[in-house]
Amino acid sequence: MISCLIIDDDKKTVNFIKTVGNDFSEISFEEINENQEFAANTILKSKPEIVIINIESTKINFLEFLFEITQYSKNEPAFIALSSSKIKAFDSYKYNFSDFLLKPLNELSIRKSILKYKRRHPVKQIETICLKSYKDYQYLNINNILYLKADNNTTDFHMSDGKVISAYKTLKVFENLLPHAFLRIHKSYIINRNSISRIHYGKSMCIINNEHKIPFTKTFIGNIDLINTSLSKNTLVTLN
Repeated sequence: MISCLIIDDDKKTVNFIKTVGNDFSEISFEEINENQEFAANTILKSKPEIVIINIESTKINFLEFLFEITQYSKNEPAFIALSSSKIKAFDSYKYNFSDFLLKPLNELSIRKSILKYKRRHPVKQIETICLKSYKDYQYLNINNILYLKADNNTTDFHMSDGKVISAYKTLKVFENLLPHAFLRIHKSYIINRNSISRIHYGKSMCIINNEHKIPFTKTFIGNIDLINTSLSKNTLVTLN
Protein backbone atom coordinates (compact mmCIF):
# COMPACT_ATOMS: atom_id res chain seq x y z
CA MET A 1 0.00 0.00 0.00
CA ILE A 2 1.32 3.44 -1.00
CA SER A 3 0.88 6.08 1.69
CA CYS A 4 0.13 9.72 0.82
CA LEU A 5 0.24 12.48 3.44
CA ILE A 6 -1.60 15.77 2.76
CA ILE A 7 -0.38 18.83 4.69
CA ASP A 8 -2.87 21.66 4.25
CA ASP A 9 -5.25 23.57 6.55
CA ASP A 10 -7.78 23.99 3.72
CA LYS A 11 -10.32 21.21 4.33
CA LYS A 12 -12.00 21.75 0.96
CA THR A 13 -8.71 21.11 -0.85
CA VAL A 14 -7.89 18.09 1.30
CA ASN A 15 -11.32 16.50 0.79
CA PHE A 16 -11.17 17.05 -2.97
CA ILE A 17 -7.78 15.35 -3.22
CA LYS A 18 -9.04 12.41 -1.15
CA THR A 19 -12.18 12.12 -3.29
CA VAL A 20 -10.15 11.83 -6.49
CA GLY A 21 -7.69 9.57 -4.67
CA ASN A 22 -10.47 7.07 -3.93
CA ASP A 23 -10.06 5.87 -7.52
CA PHE A 24 -6.58 4.61 -6.61
CA SER A 25 -7.21 1.66 -4.30
CA GLU A 26 -3.48 1.04 -3.84
CA ILE A 27 -2.97 4.48 -2.23
CA SER A 28 -4.09 5.49 1.26
CA PHE A 29 -4.53 9.18 2.09
CA GLU A 30 -4.02 10.86 5.47
CA GLU A 31 -4.16 14.53 6.40
CA ILE A 32 -2.51 16.76 9.01
CA ASN A 33 -2.47 20.49 9.69
CA GLU A 34 0.30 22.90 8.74
CA ASN A 35 2.55 22.53 11.77
CA GLN A 36 6.25 22.25 10.95
CA GLU A 37 7.38 20.16 13.91
CA PHE A 38 4.38 17.82 13.80
CA ALA A 39 4.64 17.45 10.01
CA ALA A 40 8.35 16.61 10.13
CA ASN A 41 7.80 14.10 12.92
CA THR A 42 4.90 12.47 11.06
CA ILE A 43 6.96 12.06 7.88
CA LEU A 44 9.96 10.61 9.72
CA LYS A 45 7.72 8.29 11.74
CA SER A 46 5.17 7.14 9.14
CA LYS A 47 7.50 7.27 6.10
CA PRO A 48 4.86 8.15 3.47
CA GLU A 49 5.82 7.66 -0.17
CA ILE A 50 4.02 10.86 -1.25
CA VAL A 51 3.64 14.21 0.55
CA ILE A 52 1.25 16.81 -0.88
CA ILE A 53 1.94 20.10 0.88
CA ASN A 54 0.73 23.71 0.78
CA ILE A 55 3.90 25.53 -0.27
CA GLU A 56 2.32 28.89 0.63
CA SER A 57 2.07 28.00 4.30
CA THR A 58 3.40 30.70 6.63
CA LYS A 59 3.69 28.12 9.41
CA ILE A 60 6.48 26.16 7.73
CA ASN A 61 10.02 27.27 6.94
CA PHE A 62 10.58 25.08 3.91
CA LEU A 63 14.37 25.29 3.85
CA GLU A 64 14.56 24.08 7.47
CA PHE A 65 11.74 21.59 6.98
CA LEU A 66 13.17 19.92 3.87
CA PHE A 67 16.71 19.91 5.27
CA GLU A 68 15.43 18.06 8.33
CA ILE A 69 13.65 15.47 6.20
CA THR A 70 16.64 14.85 3.90
CA GLN A 71 19.06 14.68 6.82
CA TYR A 72 17.18 12.07 8.83
CA SER A 73 15.12 10.13 6.27
CA LYS A 74 16.70 7.23 4.41
CA ASN A 75 13.97 7.21 1.76
CA GLU A 76 12.67 10.69 1.03
CA PRO A 77 9.04 10.97 -0.08
CA ALA A 78 8.00 12.47 -3.40
CA PHE A 79 6.83 16.02 -2.59
CA ILE A 80 3.96 17.58 -4.54
CA ALA A 81 3.41 21.32 -4.01
CA LEU A 82 0.03 23.03 -3.63
CA SER A 83 -0.31 26.74 -4.36
CA SER A 84 -2.75 29.33 -5.71
CA SER A 85 0.14 31.19 -7.37
CA LYS A 86 1.94 30.08 -10.53
CA ILE A 87 5.03 31.92 -9.26
CA LYS A 88 5.37 29.30 -6.52
CA ALA A 89 5.92 26.66 -9.19
CA PHE A 90 9.51 27.91 -9.51
CA ASP A 91 10.02 27.50 -5.75
CA SER A 92 8.68 23.96 -5.85
CA TYR A 93 11.15 22.89 -8.53
CA LYS A 94 13.93 24.75 -6.71
CA TYR A 95 13.14 22.52 -3.72
CA ASN A 96 13.26 19.50 -6.06
CA PHE A 97 9.55 18.72 -5.70
CA SER A 98 8.26 16.08 -8.09
CA ASP A 99 5.16 18.04 -9.16
CA PHE A 100 3.12 21.22 -8.71
CA LEU A 101 -0.67 21.56 -8.35
CA LEU A 102 -2.29 24.95 -8.92
CA LYS A 103 -5.31 25.95 -6.83
CA PRO A 104 -8.21 25.90 -7.33
CA LEU A 105 -7.65 22.24 -8.06
CA ASN A 106 -9.39 20.22 -10.72
CA GLU A 107 -9.81 16.48 -10.96
CA LEU A 108 -7.63 16.08 -14.05
CA SER A 109 -4.57 17.79 -12.53
CA ILE A 110 -4.75 15.63 -9.37
CA ARG A 111 -5.22 12.45 -11.39
CA LYS A 112 -2.30 13.29 -13.70
CA SER A 113 -0.05 14.02 -10.73
CA ILE A 114 -0.82 10.67 -9.09
CA LEU A 115 -0.38 8.80 -12.38
CA LYS A 116 2.94 10.58 -12.91
CA TYR A 117 4.13 9.32 -9.54
CA LYS A 118 2.99 5.77 -10.33
CA ARG A 119 4.79 5.82 -13.68
CA ARG A 120 8.02 6.97 -12.04
CA HIS A 121 7.71 4.50 -9.16
CA PRO A 122 6.33 1.22 -10.53
CA VAL A 123 5.31 -1.21 -7.81
CA LYS A 124 6.82 -4.66 -8.02
CA GLN A 125 4.18 -7.35 -7.72
CA ILE A 126 4.86 -9.56 -4.70
CA GLU A 127 4.02 -13.20 -5.41
CA THR A 128 5.16 -14.90 -2.20
CA ILE A 129 5.67 -14.11 1.46
CA CYS A 130 8.27 -15.89 3.57
CA LEU A 131 7.50 -16.79 7.19
CA LYS A 132 10.86 -17.21 8.86
CA SER A 133 11.33 -18.91 12.22
CA TYR A 134 14.89 -19.74 13.26
CA LYS A 135 16.15 -21.98 10.42
CA ASP A 136 12.68 -22.70 9.07
CA TYR A 137 11.63 -20.78 5.93
CA GLN A 138 8.03 -21.22 4.82
CA TYR A 139 6.92 -19.63 1.53
CA LEU A 140 3.26 -18.79 0.93
CA ASN A 141 1.75 -17.86 -2.42
CA ILE A 142 0.05 -14.48 -1.95
CA ASN A 143 -2.89 -15.47 -4.16
CA ASN A 144 -3.63 -18.51 -1.97
CA ILE A 145 -4.08 -16.45 1.21
CA LEU A 146 -7.78 -15.91 1.98
CA TYR A 147 -7.44 -13.92 5.18
CA LEU A 148 -5.31 -13.34 8.27
CA LYS A 149 -6.56 -13.59 11.83
CA ALA A 150 -4.88 -12.19 14.94
CA ASP A 151 -4.28 -14.60 17.80
CA ASN A 152 -2.72 -12.65 20.68
CA ASN A 153 0.83 -11.87 19.48
CA THR A 154 0.72 -14.33 16.58
CA THR A 155 -1.11 -14.29 13.24
CA ASP A 156 -2.89 -17.18 11.54
CA PHE A 157 -2.84 -17.35 7.73
CA HIS A 158 -5.97 -19.07 6.39
CA MET A 159 -5.20 -20.58 3.00
CA SER A 160 -7.41 -21.56 0.06
CA ASP A 161 -6.58 -25.26 0.55
CA GLY A 162 -7.96 -25.16 4.11
CA LYS A 163 -4.60 -25.04 5.88
CA VAL A 164 -3.98 -22.61 8.74
CA ILE A 165 -0.38 -21.47 9.12
CA SER A 166 0.79 -19.51 12.17
CA ALA A 167 3.38 -16.74 12.17
CA TYR A 168 5.01 -15.32 15.28
CA LYS A 169 4.34 -11.68 14.45
CA THR A 170 1.40 -9.38 15.11
CA LEU A 171 -1.28 -8.56 12.55
CA LYS A 172 0.01 -4.98 12.41
CA VAL A 173 3.34 -6.17 10.99
CA PHE A 174 1.65 -7.93 8.07
CA GLU A 175 -0.75 -5.03 7.52
CA ASN A 176 2.26 -2.93 6.53
CA LEU A 177 3.99 -5.66 4.50
CA LEU A 178 1.27 -7.19 2.34
CA PRO A 179 0.29 -5.75 -1.09
CA HIS A 180 -2.72 -3.48 -1.56
CA ALA A 181 -5.11 -6.39 -2.21
CA PHE A 182 -5.00 -7.06 1.54
CA LEU A 183 -6.99 -4.67 3.74
CA ARG A 184 -7.77 -4.61 7.44
CA ILE A 185 -11.51 -4.68 8.17
CA HIS A 186 -11.43 -5.53 11.89
CA LYS A 187 -8.90 -5.31 14.72
CA SER A 188 -8.46 -9.08 14.33
CA TYR A 189 -8.77 -9.57 10.55
CA ILE A 190 -7.05 -8.69 7.28
CA ILE A 191 -8.73 -10.04 4.15
CA ASN A 192 -7.69 -10.65 0.57
CA ARG A 193 -10.14 -8.54 -1.43
CA ASN A 194 -9.76 -10.89 -4.40
CA SER A 195 -11.32 -13.70 -2.35
CA ILE A 196 -14.48 -11.80 -1.34
CA SER A 197 -17.75 -13.29 -2.57
CA ARG A 198 -20.16 -11.13 -0.54
CA ILE A 199 -20.31 -7.95 1.54
CA HIS A 200 -23.32 -7.68 3.86
CA TYR A 201 -23.49 -4.18 5.33
CA GLY A 202 -26.58 -4.98 7.41
CA LYS A 203 -24.80 -7.78 9.26
CA SER A 204 -21.35 -6.12 9.11
CA MET A 205 -20.04 -9.27 7.49
CA CYS A 206 -17.81 -10.29 4.58
CA ILE A 207 -18.03 -13.76 3.04
CA ILE A 208 -14.70 -15.11 1.86
CA ASN A 209 -14.55 -17.84 -0.78
CA ASN A 210 -18.30 -18.45 -0.32
CA GLU A 211 -17.81 -20.00 3.13
CA HIS A 212 -15.80 -17.98 5.67
CA LYS A 213 -17.79 -15.32 7.55
CA ILE A 214 -15.52 -12.44 8.58
CA PRO A 215 -16.92 -9.52 10.62
CA PHE A 216 -16.00 -5.90 9.97
CA THR A 217 -16.32 -2.86 12.23
CA LYS A 218 -17.15 0.82 11.77
CA THR A 219 -13.51 1.69 12.44
CA PHE A 220 -12.57 0.11 9.11
CA ILE A 221 -15.73 0.92 7.13
CA GLY A 222 -13.63 3.07 4.79
CA ASN A 223 -11.73 -0.03 3.68
CA ILE A 224 -14.99 -1.92 3.15
CA ASP A 225 -16.31 0.91 0.97
CA LEU A 226 -13.02 0.94 -0.93
CA ILE A 227 -13.26 -2.81 -1.58
CA ASN A 228 -16.91 -2.56 -2.62
CA THR A 229 -16.19 0.30 -5.04
CA SER A 230 -13.23 -1.55 -6.52
CA LEU A 231 -15.13 -4.82 -7.01
CA SER A 232 -18.17 -3.06 -8.47
CA LYS A 233 -16.25 -1.35 -11.27
CA ASN A 234 -16.19 -4.37 -13.58
CA THR A 235 -19.30 -6.10 -12.24
CA LEU A 236 -22.84 -6.33 -13.60
CA VAL A 237 -25.06 -5.15 -10.73
CA THR A 238 -28.67 -6.33 -10.41
CA LEU A 239 -31.28 -5.67 -7.72
CA ASN A 240 -32.87 -8.58 -5.85
